[in-house]
Amino acid sequence: MTSLNNVLLDVRHLKKYFPIQTGLLRRTMGYVKAVDDISFVVREGETLGLVGESGCGKTTAGRALIRLYEPTAGEVWFNTRALSADGTPETVNLLELQPQALKAVRLEIAMIFQDPINSLNPRMTVADIIAEPLHIHSRYRQPESEELIVRLIERVGLRPDHLRRYPHEFSGGQRQRIGIARALALHPRLVICDESVSALDVSIRAQTLNLLQDLQDEFQLAYVFIAHDLGVVQHISDRVAVMYVGKMVELAEAEELYNLPLHPYTEALLSAVPRTDPGSQPERIVMQGDVADPANPPGGCYFHPRCRYAKEICKQTTPEFREVKPGHFVSCHFAEELQLRGV
Repeated sequence: MTSLNNVLLDVRHLKKYFPIQTGLLRRTMGYVKAVDDISFVVREGETLGLVGESGCGKTTAGRALIRLYEPTAGEVWFNTRALSADGTPETVNLLELQPQALKAVRLEIAMIFQDPINSLNPRMTVADIIAEPLHIHSRYRQPESEELIVRLIERVGLRPDHLRRYPHEFSGGQRQRIGIARALALHPRLVICDESVSALDVSIRAQTLNLLQDLQDEFQLAYVFIAHDLGVVQHISDRVAVMYVGKMVELAEAEELYNLPLHPYTEALLSAVPRTDPGSQPERIVMQGDVADPANPPGGCYFHPRCRYAKEICKQTTPEFREVKPGHFVSCHFAEELQLRGV
């Protein structure tokens, strides 16, 4: 990857394999390669969209970044200010940190989960939910923290009297706003949004996206925005990374990726994005066959059984994830030759 001075997160060759165990002795018979050697950077204040079909490994990648899942291999370098007394920036590998240091760095990293019903404790009031990160990191101070909680709940579009209620008393969109407020309680620099709007109605989804963008400008946040809806990702992302069966197949600036895709899988995904003009709907590219099994992937390019451009080399040789244009990375043998259709 290109070295940049404002890089906040630098992920290098990240892998997460889940063992397949059978029998009474629980012997390991193989591995599900949920995340298989991906690399990317996230710059300060930008949004990186991470997209792909269900089961491609994007959620696992997001959780592995902050060690909710312990990665199998790789490096995750984060530019943190939490480990020095005077706030001096220091780049550390999150996968090598001891528990106490990792806890300190997590002050600067937050996560918004996909399911607001299961990610909010039903036995806690909204005030307690938002205050929980402050208690965990010994940052709760009265009355300053109480004022902060009120400001946060108002900033996400809810009322102070909502703080006394419980999660089941809210709609799905309101619960997600509570999750957003909780994520901002410690003033993070990086927020991982795991399918944060996928469970919401279309109108509520648009409101939540606009809220996330406003909060990004106000708090100078960087986002890793995980989603399967390319229309949503286009609206919010500066750059977009496309995953397929645990591997990253394309990474580029959002405008370039949507207009000039270089990987056949990206082209197929883009053909399904709805257009605002009903008369401009392109022919949908229907991929044949099933998604490859991450426990037993095919040889060569994982996408070749479903690719209409595949040739013999695609079945035998794994393509390198390489920079074809400045800032445009792709994993395809014929990226320079194919003329693919964007939006």
